[in-house]
Amino acid sequence: MGGYILRRLLGVPPLILGITLVTFVLIHLTPGSPIDNLVLNPEIKPEDLESIKRTLGIDRPLHEQYLGWVGQLLQGDLGISLKTYQPVHKQIFERLPNTLLLTSCSLLFALALAVPLGVLAALKRNSIFDYLATTTATLGQAIPEFWLGLMLIIIFAVQFKAWGLPSLPSGGTQTLPGGGDLLDRVRHLILPVFVLGFGQLAGWLRFIRSQMLEVIHQDYVRTARAKGLGERVVIMGHAFRNAMLPLITIVGLALPSLFGGAVVIEAIFGWPGIGSLALDAAGNRDYTMVMGTVLFISIITVLSNLLADVLYGIADPRVTYS
Repeated sequence: MGGYILRRLLGVPPLILGITLVTFVLIHLTPGSPIDNLVLNPEIKPEDLESIKRTLGIDRPLHEQYLGWVGQLLQGDLGISLKTYQPVHKQIFERLPNTLLLTSCSLLFALALAVPLGVLAALKRNSIFDYLATTTATLGQAIPEFWLGLMLIIIFAVQFKAWGLPSLPSGGTQTLPGGGDLLDRVRHLILPVFVLGFGQLAGWLRFIRSQMLEVIHQDYVRTARAKGLGERVVIMGHAFRNAMLPLITIVGLALPSLFGGAVVIEAIFGWPGIGSLALDAAGNRDYTMVMGTVLFISIITVLSNLLADVLYGIADPRVTYS
């Protein structure tokens, strides 16, 4: 196990370097620059623009800009934002708690519903409950997150308020002014957590259902029943434990998609997290901020995949890493 982890960790730096190179090239291929808004200002002279370019380092050739950024990265410096002129790592870590709160709540929401619903759908195969669960799962995977988010805002934030019913906030993390208590934060979390977690819930529900259907027909489950064990013991003690092992990998691989989906959700609900930070940076041609957020999410993706593999090996002793 130790050798496997070491090999995986040694492969992380080249992978991250390749991701940063591709991102750097793509963002510089898009039209525009961070000082486009200054060009239109008649009070700024051409020599002032050249001075700003030199200060920001965007007057140098692309390869020099990239090598300079990588050199800073090796020293633990993600650079300075070209828009706010603040350290990139500082702004990322200021937004990180909000994104972690959103993604962790979405993960717990999806797991809390997917596991029992998937198990019950398998045990009640071809029943009305099974049809409703699989239909809901199919819709959850088919409906775009941005559309679902907008529809929920229209219904629960706008229409409910117009009808005089208890409504939910349409965005932000707390009500201003005077908000910020636990109940207020929970109310602001409900819609974005539901939208972000619904897609994962749908996929996991179908996966758990199919795993349970496969396991409950295995010989060892029939043997457990033949020994006279109760149905609850057979299902939870034998079938469920083995059916849930692959879910460890599925959940680990879902963490990056939750962070990726948070970009859209945070933009729709005005949630001040890393996703909205990256989206604003891309719109402002803030190269260093985009590179910093992409690097951060890439590291989370790689470590999540490694963590999923390791946990699966710990949970199932039959798995070996050579």
